[in-house]
Amino acid sequence: MKSFFYGIEDLFVNVLFAPFDALRFMESWTLSNILNWIFMLIGFAAFVYWMLELKKYNDNGEEDKSISSHSYL
Repeated sequence: MKSFFYGIEDLFVNVLFAPFDALRFMESWTLSNILNWIFMLIGFAAFVYWMLELKKYNDNGEEDKSISSHSYL
């Protein structure tokens, strides 16, 4: 069982995280954090999409805006 966990460690440290080690030693802060910028752009695009969808449903009047929308309230 010990060799199984060492195999998982070897996979993550030497294979899957190897590109991050290459990015760590770059001189440019922006290039070193390019993955973070990509995730921020994806999150921002998802946020804008979600807000536009909410506005679309709000403009159509499809939302249930009653005070007690659930029977248990």
